[in-house]
Amino acid sequence: MDRHDNTRPVRSLVAISLSCVLGIASAAAAPPEQAPPAAIRVYVGTYTEGGKSKGIYRFRLDTSSGALSPEGEPAESANPSFLAIHPSGRFLYAVNEVGDFRGKDGAVSAFAVDGKTGALTLLNQEASQGSGPCYITVDKEGRHVLVANYGGGTVAVLPVQADGRLAPASSSQKHEGHGVNPRRQTRPHAHSINLDAANRFAFAADLGLDKLLVYRYDAAKGTLAPDQPVSVAPGAGPRHFTFHPDGRHAYVINEMYSTVTAFDYNAEKGALAEIQTVGTLPQDFEDENSTAEVVVRPDGKFLYGSNRGHDSIAIFAIDAASGKLTAAGHQPTLGKEPRNFAIDPSGSFLLAANQNSDTLVVFRIDGTSGHLTPVGAPVSVPRPVCVRMIRIGG
Repeated sequence: MDRHDNTRPVRSLVAISLSCVLGIASAAAAPPEQAPPAAIRVYVGTYTEGGKSKGIYRFRLDTSSGALSPEGEPAESANPSFLAIHPSGRFLYAVNEVGDFRGKDGAVSAFAVDGKTGALTLLNQEASQGSGPCYITVDKEGRHVLVANYGGGTVAVLPVQADGRLAPASSSQKHEGHGVNPRRQTRPHAHSINLDAANRFAFAADLGLDKLLVYRYDAAKGTLAPDQPVSVAPGAGPRHFTFHPDGRHAYVINEMYSTVTAFDYNAEKGALAEIQTVGTLPQDFEDENSTAEVVVRPDGKFLYGSNRGHDSIAIFAIDAASGKLTAAGHQPTLGKEPRNFAIDPSGSFLLAANQNSDTLVVFRIDGTSGHLTPVGAPVSVPRPVCVRMIRIGG
């Protein structure tokens, strides 16, 4: 059971840009060979508590067939629950969701990525500046990682050195206050932190405060300066946040109310203005549920959100002009507690991590309807939490 969620198991969404790998034609005198199937390497962060998992697992996704196959041994690490890949593809960063690193903090681990095998080699670890780190992202220039600490109610920036190692935090911010829910919101719970396309503003969704804390981000200095926060409905519990590819709209999924809130975004001011809130569940569903991840398909036509309880992916069509959402159905994830999922850069496949049934499931995305169709059987991976992808061959 998730240590932070008293009502549902687990509380605790972008793959980096990838291009297809093309085969090289054979000599002119011989018939041209068929290009080999493009492939993507998939990394899965997990919970290691209880001994089922060893750390970070890796797989190969065949983008022609959707087949998913394991690669090598896992990189051992303690509760590497959330992952982020450096823009260069040479490094991977993971939070270690613990509360006792160097006495009180969680940790952030830096790994080198082997260009041929994808194997991970630990470079170093640094304190996350709070307990229970649950989310990590790398800035657009690859100069810093930003981390959200659920238990500590803090966000922090850690510089990335030339060799991929992390330096101690250059900036941290502690959230203050509480929400209306007496069980879940007695204090701040920073649940994610994301940057806009211009690398100028950071947005931290705080489940405990029902707010998106906005920060001005200085990419040169690695600092965060508080700006005007944005509130959602009291008791909603904002969790993960994402931008639309158009840069004019953004979305936050609210864990406790099972809703998604859409915003207009003013990139010059870093300002969000709510335009709509919609539910993620069918109208006839009455059991307990909490949401987790939210992702926009790369072409901007559809938004997806995960339901834990209903155990499904909610599908929404996005209006290109307004950014508003229209419900387009639900797809069961063929497992329990879909904590996180990711979409490959072509928008062809969605990979869902079912934490409580120890499976990773591949779905093919219909480009017209947005609907999802399972591809093959679920693949075994213990206590999966986060899915991230990188092109094979770097």
